[in-house]
Amino acid sequence: MAETTLAGHPSSIAFIGGGNMASAIVGGLLRAGRDPASILVVDPGEAQRTALQAEHGVRTLAKADATLAGAAMVVWAVKPQIFQQAAAPCAAHVSRALQLSVMAGIRTDAIARATGSQAVVRAMPNTPALIGQGMSGLFARDGVSAAQRSAVEQVLAPTGQLLWVAEERALDAVTALSGSGPAYVFYVLEAMMAAAEAMGLSAEEGKALALGTFAGATALARQSPEPPSVLRERVTSKGGTTYAALTSLEEDGVKAAFVKALQAAQRRAAELGDEFGAA
Repeated sequence: MAETTLAGHPSSIAFIGGGNMASAIVGGLLRAGRDPASILVVDPGEAQRTALQAEHGVRTLAKADATLAGAAMVVWAVKPQIFQQAAAPCAAHVSRALQLSVMAGIRTDAIARATGSQAVVRAMPNTPALIGQGMSGLFARDGVSAAQRSAVEQVLAPTGQLLWVAEERALDAVTALSGSGPAYVFYVLEAMMAAAEAMGLSAEEGKALALGTFAGATALARQSPEPPSVLRERVTSKGGTTYAALTSLEEDGVKAAFVKALQAAQRRAAELGDEFGAA
């Protein structure tokens, strides 16, 4: 007997949590042509559910119920601190579904135990997914088929670029590098804009120059076959202005501090798995 499906859709997707990342993925799916009737979002927040219904036209629930049994894929998009609490009422209904997690830190073993499904994929997206310019690292357990990996790619492709990793522990580094990475970029942009004002430019001028420089340099690095170190050397004449700035950064240990900061983020990602991933 065929299993029950949401609104009659055999490829229905249920999101547990309806925050920014879930909304970004839902928006990408709808832009790619998915029927909103095939999407269900479970979120206890009335305001969040109302916003999702108004913006995307998807179905919503305040709490999990048997409707989840019709989902071919369940996307976990809650904060890692509340995963176990959120999973408890879902477990009886989702064991036959492919599980896709976009939570930081929670390991696939914990998700498999909490859901009863061995078909688990972890994804670590970042906030540019909101505009389709994200970068997501992905890991699949052995219980995930090639067809299921393809289904995950189809769901996440509208959010940006995807990169599969062979070992789950690599996702802690992905989290540190690209998951948290937009904040580092914004941090540098803040510094550049503050410096612009300190040097006599207006806030608007500083923002335009900083954003334009970041966008252009990133595009050049993406298109060039040369590594960033070579590109940097090409604009650094000894005794020139760029040389003066980079020498100052090196004297202050900025590169070493940056590497140390990313390692701190990697450790914290591992700690989240230890703290919140237990059964």
